[in-house]
Amino acid sequence: MKKIILTLVCIFLASGAMADVRFWKMAWKNTDFTKTIVDFDTILDGGPGKDGIPAISNPTMIQNAKKTGLGEQEPVMVVHIAGQTTRAYPIRYLMWHEIVNDRLGDTPIAVTFCPLCNSGVVFDRRLNGVQYELGVSGLLRNSDMIMYDRQTETWWQQFTGQAIVGELVGQTLVKLPSYTINWGAYVKQHPDGLVMATPKHNRSYGANPYAGYDTGTPFLYRGENPPHGINPLERVVVVEQAAWPLQRVRKEGRIVERGIVIEWDAGMASALDTREIAKGRDVGSVRVTDQSSGVNVVHDVGFAFAFHAFHPDGKWMLGN
Repeated sequence: MKKIILTLVCIFLASGAMADVRFWKMAWKNTDFTKTIVDFDTILDGGPGKDGIPAISNPTMIQNAKKTGLGEQEPVMVVHIAGQTTRAYPIRYLMWHEIVNDRLGDTPIAVTFCPLCNSGVVFDRRLNGVQYELGVSGLLRNSDMIMYDRQTETWWQQFTGQAIVGELVGQTLVKLPSYTINWGAYVKQHPDGLVMATPKHNRSYGANPYAGYDTGTPFLYRGENPPHGINPLERVVVVEQAAWPLQRVRKEGRIVERGIVIEWDAGMASALDTREIAKGRDVGSVRVTDQSSGVNVVHDVGFAFAFHAFHPDGKWMLGN
């Protein structure tokens, strides 16, 4: 009953704040609302408000060997930049903070995760010679997090990295290669790697506040369902304008198409299943590499509805 009441309250807030620029201007005094490439009616208030979900900046990183408390199957987002020690960002922290502003050598990055879309994307925070710091707006579009930068308060779509409202409208942040695997596999593959330490915020790290979400229905999503009878919450491997259903990838194990190699491996828990992330059902992990060079390829493993919403003309890689 409490969940139903909370959902109704969030929907009421969303419908009340939808497209009301006067309301937004009270919290967003520096956002230029004369510049937009989206319909304001598509933007909804997710509930927590600006910075209600606090982004992390300059996280403490520790050696893998010193990290305790993570389950072997817990998902971690992995980032490697040439010349730098590989780093892992546990989903148990991103679940509650959604954005981590970090720096690897000379590269300022933003590690982002939107639970409602299961979308994990890493961005270079530089644009035209300027470095930006990202925060969580509390707003949603197509059930996907809208980020904002603290310098201009431009709004950015997390799934695409595109600026949709504000001074920098139309610009796009560069995505960096990353992948999500289980903690045990990360330690084996990168024994000398680093991992994000537990933040000092008072949060139930390791708990999933969206229990049962990935077998339910998308939250505050008003768009079309995916074609071909694909479940809106089916995971898909997204590479640019193409999507491979995870069911197909899991069945085949290895797919070589469009110049890339997609490989699936068992053993990673869903972060959006049970109340405890470490006990989520096994959805496996995916690596995507270039067929010729073997280097990591920018990709995401998000929900099908989000891919369809942001890439309505995208290619569905269904196989034979």
